[in-house]
Amino acid sequence: MELQRAVRCTNLIKTFGKGNSQVNALQGIDLDIAFGELLMLVGPSGCGKTTLVSIIAGILDPDGGECVLLGSDLQKMQLDERTRFRGKSIGFVFQAFNLLLSLTVVENVAVPLLIAGVNRKAAIAQAGKVLESVGLGDRKDAPAAQLSGGQKQRVAIARALVHQPKLIVCDEPTSNLDHAAGKQVMEILRRVATTAERAVLVVTHDPRIFEFADRIAHMDDGKIVDITTQAATEAPA
Repeated sequence: MELQRAVRCTNLIKTFGKGNSQVNALQGIDLDIAFGELLMLVGPSGCGKTTLVSIIAGILDPDGGECVLLGSDLQKMQLDERTRFRGKSIGFVFQAFNLLLSLTVVENVAVPLLIAGVNRKAAIAQAGKVLESVGLGDRKDAPAAQLSGGQKQRVAIARALVHQPKLIVCDEPTSNLDHAAGKQVMEILRRVATTAERAVLVVTHDPRIFEFADRIAHMDDGKIVDITTQAATEAPA
């Protein structure tokens, strides 16, 4: 079983439509993400980033190739088994935060645990601990609607971490934030990624945060066209 890599994608192919309307969304993608790594996925809109992430997360099946997540091939799982595995193993951070604004901060963070059947007292206690780790312990009882954008994203990160997943998937986590708030969010994700038993995948168009990546995978037309480190990205032409 492949455990030194959190994600191993081999020759992934995905098409949508048929005939003249066929779109080759992924054209032979090879990509690994190591434990302890923060990998960024960049490229123009429509290049296949969302499709690739959806396959890695087990939301879509590829038409060809293989994607192994945390040592398991999700394509070989029944739908309910796959859903449980994804709920346990992956944490998601979204561009739009997706908080329940009628709930308090700590209640928002506790949601994944409550869905998993953890009793409310234990879930709230665990959520409070994770909020401390992202610097929001003092705001745990505040209504989520009262937070700034940067604070809301830190709550979203805490929610993604509360069930201790091995892979954190972030979709444009800084695009709605100013530079200072975005940097704070990325410092938290960078700290998360250095954990030996966890990996972070960030989809982004924001060059301001490239410095936080271990590697940057560049996509275009359904292919990985280059993989660089930040040092290489900053090198003069």
